[in-house]
Amino acid sequence: MKTRISFEEMQETVCRAFIRAGMPEEKAATCARIHTESSRDGVYSHGLNRVERFVEYLEKGWVDPLGEPQLVAAMGSMEVYDGQLGPGILNAISCMNRATEIAAENGMGMVSLRNTTHWMRGGAYGWQAAEKGFISMCWTNTESCMPAWGGRSSAIGNNPFIIGIPRAAGHVVLDMAMSQYSYGKLQVTRLAGQKLPYPGGFDDDGQLTDDPGTIEATRRILPMGYWKGSGFAVMLDLLSALFSGGLTTAGVDRKNLGSCGSCCQVFIAIDPLKINDQAFVDNALSETIQQLRDSVPAAENGSINYPGERSIQTREENMRMGIPVDDGVWAKVKELAGI
Repeated sequence: MKTRISFEEMQETVCRAFIRAGMPEEKAATCARIHTESSRDGVYSHGLNRVERFVEYLEKGWVDPLGEPQLVAAMGSMEVYDGQLGPGILNAISCMNRATEIAAENGMGMVSLRNTTHWMRGGAYGWQAAEKGFISMCWTNTESCMPAWGGRSSAIGNNPFIIGIPRAAGHVVLDMAMSQYSYGKLQVTRLAGQKLPYPGGFDDDGQLTDDPGTIEATRRILPMGYWKGSGFAVMLDLLSALFSGGLTTAGVDRKNLGSCGSCCQVFIAIDPLKINDQAFVDNALSETIQQLRDSVPAAENGSINYPGERSIQTREENMRMGIPVDDGVWAKVKELAGI
């Protein structure tokens, strides 16, 4: 990554690419904003780097640019929607927003979503809820892209899971896949000519490796926590399907509509002030973060961060200096935008 691009230029360029691919202007602008915010926060793999693939899915008809979530069932604090294979970002924003509306009234709201498409960076919806003052949990199932523990071939999804907690001095947001590294992270690391910090999958001989290109080739990414991540992925898959009446990973595989085509998602929002007062919430967050600050780093001059802190730091740097891009990826997005 050599070139830095302003937030405004990136968002405008991505928006033009989506409009040229058939999206209405308002929908294209929202999707472009989320892609750009993801790159701004350092999640390049699910920001600018995903634009070309999303355009491809629009062109193949795997994503319906006009599809919108339709209410299937309402049960007080729980609602179920069908995503109509609409843009995953737009479906997810709508469902998390609805979950917060229900939580504002009832203390907690859960919205499940079936028949949707890739939501790009799952953390976006944790940040969305936190900005409105709500605790959140959300997750998605995916197509099979990771071997179950003890297996060689893909059988389970990496099923990202997000928890967000609002905090005036910087929201606490955990955004993680069930794999040690997502395929997007492998791509970004490979494009940068780097190795992974820790082994992230297996080579052809079944040995753990830190080479991202080798793992991409074998498709044997490593479940985080080994058997624990594998089991967690299975349970998230089952819950997302059972809560929404949608497809499990096995069903998503049979649909064969690319990455996450016809997947299921769950969005939970909780109003923390229905349980505690603001002083209690502030104290719980501050004493936990201070305890992290006071702990001894393993490496000399190392730092210990709370979940989401590095995203905030990267956001501030990239807004000040411009968002770094891979020159080849940026050139392709400009081509898609007709520039």
